[in-house]
Amino acid sequence: MNARRYILALDQGTTSSRAMVIDRAGAVQSLAQRSFPQIYPQPGWVEHDPMDLWSTQAGSAAEALAGAGIGSSEIAAIGITNQRETTLVWDRRTGDPVYNAIVWQDRRTSEFCDQLRAEGHADLIQQRSGLLPDAYFSGSKIRWILDRVPDAKQRAERGELAFGTVDAWLVWKLTDGARHVCDVTNASRTMLFNIHTQQWDEELLAILGVPRSMLPEVVPSSGVCATATGAFAGVPIAGMAGDQQAALFGQMCTAPGMVKCTFGTGSFMLLNTGATPMPSRNRLLTTIAWRIGDQTTYALEGSMLMAGAVVQWLRDELQLIRTSAEVESLAASVPDSGGVVLVPAFSGLGAPHWDQYARGALLGMTRGTNKGHVARAALEGIALQAVDVLDAMHADSGLALTELRVDGGAAANNLLMQLQADLLGVPVVRPQNSEATVLGAAYLAGLAVGFWSSIEAVSQQWQAERVFTPAMSVDTRDRMRSQWRRALERAAGWEQP
Repeated sequence: MNARRYILALDQGTTSSRAMVIDRAGAVQSLAQRSFPQIYPQPGWVEHDPMDLWSTQAGSAAEALAGAGIGSSEIAAIGITNQRETTLVWDRRTGDPVYNAIVWQDRRTSEFCDQLRAEGHADLIQQRSGLLPDAYFSGSKIRWILDRVPDAKQRAERGELAFGTVDAWLVWKLTDGARHVCDVTNASRTMLFNIHTQQWDEELLAILGVPRSMLPEVVPSSGVCATATGAFAGVPIAGMAGDQQAALFGQMCTAPGMVKCTFGTGSFMLLNTGATPMPSRNRLLTTIAWRIGDQTTYALEGSMLMAGAVVQWLRDELQLIRTSAEVESLAASVPDSGGVVLVPAFSGLGAPHWDQYARGALLGMTRGTNKGHVARAALEGIALQAVDVLDAMHADSGLALTELRVDGGAAANNLLMQLQADLLGVPVVRPQNSEATVLGAAYLAGLAVGFWSSIEAVSQQWQAERVFTPAMSVDTRDRMRSQWRRALERAAGWEQP
């Protein structure tokens, strides 16, 4: 065991696959990252080539080991974290995908989800799965593949097809098809999993028309679930969690009442609610945070579908900036947004609104509006979404927020983090190691194989890098929040079903 001095953490994200080699101190020894194409067949549709997900992940893993100057014999375990809800279906015999991966952002199944609500299934779906009927989740995406891909439904009913979230796909590839598993956190994002019994739910499967034979075995987030073959032969796969749950663990939000927000492509806030699932009255999601051994921790989650993607839009489509990092200086070139509000509902609105027909809106412009105002309104829109979610969390849980821990690429933006603290009215804390998602996957894997002795030992590695304290007047905050609510009303329901 002494020779195995590192954990290999794989982070399969929405726009790139990353791999990191992490030592016992939680320090990143090597990092490799490979991007892959986004596929947009129609407006509102988003796909990935499943082989791109695998090839970029395998390539970045090999590159990370080479960068650290080590071989697989020095890896104690592999931890996996992944973009959630993204749906893959493949042939069990050949391993060939029957269709592209349908990405979590994809909205093609919105009308089917409307139908589920119209048929009166919403309450049962929420009671069993903790989720609301929405195109975001995997279940309706599986149904679309079964209905639209020739012979897929018949093949699935014969047991020939496998469904997986991205963690299941990676384990399948890492084990050359020997293991078909996903962890409880990813299972809890499908609309097919009962978060109370922690089993696939036969009634939900019937409602969505998904054959039980397609589904993976569900395993704990921390625990040896497979052994890799090929380039990583003999290395245990010992930790798996969807990216937001991994970030909650990596931020060491291990006590009830602790909250983190990850500012990635989307923005995702999770509140640790402890050992009991907490139903939401305010359109949040009840989800599994992790399971370690037989101990399950639950969370309330607010998913905001656009965060860093808003900055990418400013860069790529509007070409207001050349690099994402430039948005901070552009937004800081003006003292405020000049009354401009940007509602980033490009893929609809997530929590707590759940309006899949909302669309992005840029409001309040005058002849004096410049690109600095638009950039600042974009950052404010990202932060104001999080305010709505935190208000809902407080109403559901009764827990008062004392601080918000932040991570993700956009958390490096100091102006955005200051705006977030100002608009929330509580400190925003950024950790020294901003790779919370990857660290969470590494910690879950390392705990399973004794690489780290306990959660308490791991928690000592977490340290704050910077604390952003609120500096905005209450009057200004109230005015901005009132303006935001008016803008939301105008963006709501824009697209006709």
